[in-house]
Parts: sequence; C-alpha cells; structure tokens
Amino acid sequence: MKIDTAYIERCIATLDKAQTLLKQSNPENIDYDMYRSACIKEFEIILEQSGKLLRKALKPFYHSSKEVDKLIFKDVFRHAVLRNIITDEVCERWLQYHDNRNSTTHDYGVNFAEETVVLLPQFISDATELAKAVQKLNSD
Repeated sequence: MKIDTAYIERCIATLDKAQTLLKQSNPENIDYDMYRSACIKEFEIILEQSGKLLRKALKPFYHSSKEVDKLIFKDVFRHAVLRNIITDEVCERWLQYHDNRNSTTHDYGVNFAEETVVLLPQFISDATELAKAVQKLNSD
C-alpha cells in the first residue's frame, strides 16, 4: 500500500513559509500575530497528520490494522522506533511536540504560541524527515 505524503508536505511548506514571514515581522505589528497564528495551526495539523501517516506505515507490520488503530499517539511513535522508521532521538522530540500541544491545549495565549514558535525549526526538520521516511517505505 502506497502512503500519500503530499498533504503533509504541503503543510510543512506552509509552516516553513509562515515561520519565515514571522521572523521577518515586527512583534508589535498585527502581521506578526497573523503569521504566528498560522504557524501554530500548521504545527497542530502536521502533528495530527504525522500520527496518521505513521499509523498507515505501521499497518503492514501487524496482523490486524485494528491493532494499530488502537495505539495512542505516543505509542504510534514508539512502535515506529521498533520498526526502524524513526530513531529514538527523533521519537523523543515528537513526544515533546505532543506534550507541548497537550500541556497548552487550553492556553492559546502568547505563552503557548511563543513556546511553540521556539520548537518550529526542529519540528519542520523532523516533519520533513518523517515524510521522507514514509516515502522510503513506499519504495521498499
């Protein structure tokens, strides 16, 4: 089964562009708030899509796709390590991204946004590598 990564790749490109525009914006300007909001939304979308992609990538390793569907987000990433799709180090970062999202889920204020913005450069890199890892599974 070929896993389509086009959507997540588009989201990563969108996040990368929004982050570039955010860096170029004056924090006192409304544009800064707009780009920061775009970054946060794309962060959330990519986080969700990454879990979905890995679920699809893990299904061939299990007798039943229902078993994979039962896995919680963090376990999906841990099982991806067991199947050599990602490394332990990368998995730990994804768990951190998830924790960042969950611990601040009710705090859409400046603190949440700024904490997330700090994670974005590594997050973009990790998301890009995850999409490549899934593409590699397509060719194996």
